Amino acid sequence: MALDQDALSALKRSPLSGLSRHPRWQRLSRWRWPFAVLVLLLVLWAKPWGHAPLPVDVAVVSAPPASGRATILNASGFVVARRLATVASKVTGRVVEVNVDEGMQVAEGQVLAKLDAATAAASHQVAVAEHAAAEKALNEIAVRLQDAKRMLTRNQELLSRHLVAQSVADTSAADVDALSARLQQQQSQVAVAKSMVRQRQQDLDDLIIRAPFAGVVITKDAQPGEMVSPISAGGGFTRTGIATLVDMASRELEVDVNEAFIHRVHEGQPVEAVLDAYPEESFAAHVIRVVPTADRQKATVKVRIALERLEARILPDMGVKVRFLDVTADAYAHAVGSIPTEALVGDHVWVVISGRAHTRAVRVAASLGNDVPVLSGLALGDHVILKPSAALTEGATVTKKGD
Repeated sequence: MALDQDALSALKRSPLSGLSRHPRWQRLSRWRWPFAVLVLLLVLWAKPWGHAPLPVDVAVVSAPPASGRATILNASGFVVARRLATVASKVTGRVVEVNVDEGMQVAEGQVLAKLDAATAAASHQVAVAEHAAAEKALNEIAVRLQDAKRMLTRNQELLSRHLVAQSVADTSAADVDALSARLQQQQSQVAVAKSMVRQRQQDLDDLIIRAPFAGVVITKDAQPGEMVSPISAGGGFTRTGIATLVDMASRELEVDVNEAFIHRVHEGQPVEAVLDAYPEESFAAHVIRVVPTADRQKATVKVRIALERLEARILPDMGVKVRFLDVTADAYAHAVGSIPTEALVGDHVWVVISGRAHTRAVRVAASLGNDVPVLSGLALGDHVILKPSAALTEGATVTKKGD
């Protein structure tokens, strides 16, 4: 039986072959290739071929301190004088003489000023005269007592010879006792008069204002003709001081340390100070004492610091910044460098090489304040990332902030 070739060809033909000749399908097929290209471009655009560089803070691995000392704490404060006094009068009076001026060096006991002494001098003269009168009265009683003693001796001799009555001898004895009592009383009066002389002399001395210690006058607070008093009087027009004196040998530093870090400070600890007036120069110092009280308002503790060498240019009330140091010879003995503590993440750091971030395992010593001694894993000049972000990945492109 012969096969129908036309029927066989119809069976082999694809069901879509007829559709391809459909007019609508022919219109759609013309946009097939442009649509495929568009899809491919969208895929390529969405694929993360790269990211913008991540900005980071970078620090350079620095050499360890040559001196073997590292900063463990920073603080600020002022230069103060432990001995500073506004010299005043003990009494109220009118100033007649002022012998000092600002900046003058004075010695201990030097006369700074004098007050009007007219009234005090008159009182002193009266006291001297009363003392002299008491001395004369004492001398008179002493003479009369000696005479009474002689009379008593004579009458006792006559009584023994029965030439006078017993009453005569008794009267002489009573006179001696009475004059002895008067002599003792007058001696007390002389002592009182002598004390009055000393008191009036002290009143005169109080009108002479002297320097309580050697130092420098930093303010002159009174002028001749003004009234001064140990307390404010006269509606505020009365001066309470003559001059302000500073013992320059007592200069030291006072700084406030946050109570959270006060455990890092101890007596005798070395300190490096930089005055605001001389920022290019540092001064060696050491901790004298940590004052055992805290300021509840500022949450700080006061620390007293002594300068190793006092210089005339270091003046009271100058601002100062200090670095508390720690002898760290052991920590830095084998260190290849130091990095900020902000760069350390566990036991590794992030380094920047050719603009890309890479992790680097490091071995470090104990943290010393703001620095960490690096024993291995880094070299001088390497760039480490500070406070690395959690989004940082190995090989990520980074750029230094500010570039």
